[in-house]
Amino acid sequence: MGTIKTLNKWANAHTYLPLDLLRIALGVFLFIKGIGFMSDSAMLMELFKPIQNLAGGIMVIHYVAPAHFIGGILIAFGLLTRWVIIAQLPILIGAIVINFAGEMISSNLLLAIITLFICVFFLIYGSGKNSLDYYFKMQK
Repeated sequence: MGTIKTLNKWANAHTYLPLDLLRIALGVFLFIKGIGFMSDSAMLMELFKPIQNLAGGIMVIHYVAPAHFIGGILIAFGLLTRWVIIAQLPILIGAIVINFAGEMISSNLLLAIITLFICVFFLIYGSGKNSLDYYFKMQK
């Protein structure tokens, strides 16, 4: 717990507007991907074709769209950012693995890798000063 407090203090001392805009853009991107997966479930099923025979394959499909949809909203507002990003990491790692297991689409692979790196950054950095996490923390 002390490590998270130390990271939060460092992040709040080094908060810049471009980083907040990057966090918001990440949230909006994940939200839009969630909407896309919800509206076109056949495309999502096609993406998971390489792992459809694995145990829990159908559960994964029902996890991805809501996690992106709800997670995107929470990341954009900066609420429970680290927790939501932890929920996004298995999806993003799975997206990278699926690109190698199935048909390699370089644009999807690049998008998944960039999103994974940004998520790892915000997992360490936190949500920053311009977030609901910071606002609620200051209300105590």
